Amino acid sequence: MNSYSNIDTKLVKEDLRYLQLLSGSFPTIASASTEIINLEAILNLPKGTEHFLADLHGEYEAFQHVLKNASGAIKRKVNEIFGNSLREKEKKELCTLIYYPEQKLELVKEKEKDIDDWYFVTLNQLVKVCQNVSSKYTRSKVRKSLPKEFSYIIQQLLHESSAEPNKHEYINVIIKTIIETRRADDFIIAMANTIQRLVIDLLHIVGDIYDRGPGAHIIMDTLCNYHNFDVQWGNHDILWMGAACGNECSMANVIRMSMRYANLNTLEDGYGINLLPLATFAMETYANDSCNRFRPKVDDNDTHSEKTLRLISQMHKAISVIQFKLEGETIKRHPEYEMDDRLLIDKMNLSEGKVMIGDKEYELLDTNFPTIDPADPYKLTIEEREIVDKIHHSFASSEKLKVHMRCLLKHGCMYNVCNSNLLFHASIPLNADGTLKEVQIGDEKYKGKALMEKVGQIVRAAFNDDIDIEDKRYAVDYVWYLWCGKDAPPFDKDKMATFERYFIADKETHKEVKGYYYSLRNEEKVVDMLLDEFNVVGKHKHIINGHVPVKIIKGETPIKANGKLLVIDGGFSKAYQPETGIAGYTLVYHSRGMQLVQHEPFTSTQKAIEEGQDIKSTTLLVELNSQRLMVRDTDKGRELIEQIGNLKKLLVAYRKGYIKEKGR
Repeated sequence: MNSYSNIDTKLVKEDLRYLQLLSGSFPTIASASTEIINLEAILNLPKGTEHFLADLHGEYEAFQHVLKNASGAIKRKVNEIFGNSLREKEKKELCTLIYYPEQKLELVKEKEKDIDDWYFVTLNQLVKVCQNVSSKYTRSKVRKSLPKEFSYIIQQLLHESSAEPNKHEYINVIIKTIIETRRADDFIIAMANTIQRLVIDLLHIVGDIYDRGPGAHIIMDTLCNYHNFDVQWGNHDILWMGAACGNECSMANVIRMSMRYANLNTLEDGYGINLLPLATFAMETYANDSCNRFRPKVDDNDTHSEKTLRLISQMHKAISVIQFKLEGETIKRHPEYEMDDRLLIDKMNLSEGKVMIGDKEYELLDTNFPTIDPADPYKLTIEEREIVDKIHHSFASSEKLKVHMRCLLKHGCMYNVCNSNLLFHASIPLNADGTLKEVQIGDEKYKGKALMEKVGQIVRAAFNDDIDIEDKRYAVDYVWYLWCGKDAPPFDKDKMATFERYFIADKETHKEVKGYYYSLRNEEKVVDMLLDEFNVVGKHKHIINGHVPVKIIKGETPIKANGKLLVIDGGFSKAYQPETGIAGYTLVYHSRGMQLVQHEPFTSTQKAIEEGQDIKSTTLLVELNSQRLMVRDTDKGRELIEQIGNLKKLLVAYRKGYIKEKGR
């Protein structure tokens, strides 16, 4: 009993009701003791590896490749395991097989003369890699990650050493039998997927899955089937959430963004949004309009025909005008948003080709607005209203969109605190002096942690059909405000200058003044204040953001505030890569420290498979731990320590006779 002498009997008696419940799971001294032994052992395993990604913006091929190669970790593992025993070409081939097993197997079988020999060698190599990546986990955790079909066989291969003379032939026979029974392909695929799964223990997406790139829906499919992840909602994610919960301003913005980058894949192919009514209306309404101001942003590799680009430009203009009208009605409905400066279409003098912004008049770059009635500029025409109704129905009817939104709600939030890291996409509103800014929402004021939690509650309320109709309507409108409101944490700028960028040449009007957070986050004392506000504990604490692309090409650094704040938007989106000079970051946090992996542009999945072209990545050391971090040093470890404490109390209760063992 000496090991339990520090457990106060009085505390055991106070917790007796809870311990009675706990005894249902551990009905005997033996079962409770076994669990204590198991949990103590887990505490002394190395910490699992976390990967942080941000601002994916629909670039699904690059995202999926980074997941498959674990930001270069699998390549490093292969180099460590095989060293000079394999040629560089052979190691590259093995890595490609792990990343894309199905596709690579097809290529191998076309050219390999002795496929059985190749199977035998390759399976042995995969076993070695899988043994390495599974070594930091319990057998139970590894077992749970294995495909059921091959679970028993993989366990045998992982936990038996071919170096043991008595086991060498045993392992060889297993592998030969896999080949003889023609299960080698399926087994290789299972092993490759297991390796991919074990290399990343926890994936954090720090916002902005949607917009710009062609496959946000494919990214969401991947995430919704991923073994362990969380999302901190970004402004573009919230925009899509707004569209999904019924906000028509958000719907119009989502479509406008898709037109701006000539990317209709996610809307049409991904979610089945019917854009035909908009296309028909746009062709008729702007038949004689060049729509040059609305020509989409495409790169030199774009495959759209000139005719298609012309149609997209017309649709782009049509939905933009509809957006400005819808937003105007929302702004007038909510004076508390303080967004009257965004009411601009009623400030246009189309006969003179000018617009009044503030106290200054500017020339308009476009004066052809046949659907705007000067007497009632924010009123939709009958045709526009019909289009909006059809778009609304299309968003509301998309089953795939509903599935993805449920996934974002289940795994997402405005912020997260995990293992001494505070994660949020963009900003925490601050005053000029670095103090937390109070933001009015309804009848109350909120700041810091309370503000982020309130915003998260409103987002969830927008999807809740069981609340009061007025509360629901308020929440649905507020989700749009989060996209472009000056005090919205995912945005935090003085305005969104969409109108000015389209219609005014003077670039001074295009400027969007960022909130104080974006400049003050360079100061260590401000970062420390925010970490304290969110109750972040630990020796090495950080804030991790996305949202603002880090322009490496201009000498900017992602590491700020003496290493306490990291901005990991490096330009996954191709639209940002000319500005950043790179193609994204992955922040990797493993048991030995924290590393920032800087990626170069990804060519294509096809070239990765056929030519073994991997993403070229550079690893930057952010922080090296003096001692290897173990599970006991993590949030999960603290939970396990608490569980162990309760189990020890249960043992005392059994041995003192306060609770009777069951089944005895």
